[in-house]
Amino acid sequence: MAKVGVLFGGVSPEHDISILTGLQAVRGLTDTPHEVISLYWSKTGEFFQTEISLEAKDFSDGVPSGARPVSFSLGQGFVAGGGGRFSKPRELEIEVVVVCLHGGAGEDGSLQALLDLAGIAYTGPSSKSAAVGMDKLAFGGLLLSHDVPTLPRKVLSDAVGHPGFDGPYIVKPRYGGSSIGIDIVADFETALARLKSNVHLRQGAVLEPYRPDLFDLQVAVRSYPSLELSAIEKPVRSGSGSEILTYVDKYVAGEGMVAAPRELPAMIPEGLSESLIKYARIVGAILPVRGLARIDFLSDGVEELYVNEINTIPGSLSKYLFISPVIGFERLLGDLIEEAQRVKTYLPVTAGADGAALSSAGSIAAKLA
Repeated sequence: MAKVGVLFGGVSPEHDISILTGLQAVRGLTDTPHEVISLYWSKTGEFFQTEISLEAKDFSDGVPSGARPVSFSLGQGFVAGGGGRFSKPRELEIEVVVVCLHGGAGEDGSLQALLDLAGIAYTGPSSKSAAVGMDKLAFGGLLLSHDVPTLPRKVLSDAVGHPGFDGPYIVKPRYGGSSIGIDIVADFETALARLKSNVHLRQGAVLEPYRPDLFDLQVAVRSYPSLELSAIEKPVRSGSGSEILTYVDKYVAGEGMVAAPRELPAMIPEGLSESLIKYARIVGAILPVRGLARIDFLSDGVEELYVNEINTIPGSLSKYLFISPVIGFERLLGDLIEEAQRVKTYLPVTAGADGAALSSAGSIAAKLA
């Protein structure tokens, strides 16, 4: 049994979907031996402890009624109270943080690095895996270095110039965690113009060829107690005119990814399924995956198959994909918590810092002369 904080919300365009995932995790842990604390990270960056019985609508206007402020420090971790005249700070003594954050600092490694320095165990990717998974250019380079098929991907920049492949193009935020901010454009000049008009591209953008003949396939990968894949799903787009799987297709149905339309398991040829499983296992090993991730593919349904990207903290934690065999949400969460406690994410090493360079350094004044 552990004292578990479920952290959701965050300063991210995917803030609302993170709330849905977090509330599902809170409810999924309610009847377990773990003591559960609900932690909401507001859009303005503050932490709050909220009641575990709240519904999604309670967060529709921001911080819900009755929420209690929480602070965070490297020395104490999450601390409740201390903001009022008669309120004394109280350490929440959280042993494991179940990270239910999508996009932004909650999924790009920033939060993970903070928890590492504070010595608090957490679920999901390490800071390093999270950073690579969020960076579409770095992740694409990782795939290419291990001969995993992926479509060409280049930095979109006037200084870099033409990508070397013809349009139409998909323009994506380099560090975006979802379909938010994605544009389809006909030519390179239009793509460059998007850098000035699309707020989601401010931190960088990548350019890929748009292939309307390809559709989406997805599979979840969990790393503990051993590397295991879910059933393969084929998400259903909003209509015949939909160019890509959109944010609305994925999430805007009341329950996050759980209620999104899909073909599960996907009806695809056996050979294509075998290739997808092979490449998913490779990606799970080379990133490496920790916790529970979702790998997104593009395919023509016959022979062509490309790894598109990885979602290191997927919506609803991809619980709906584990149907063969069925793995209940309570077990998935329990394994995530056990992995967080047993598999360290941060192993500081000071070997080599033996003082030799300091004892022979001489005076600092001499080095400045």
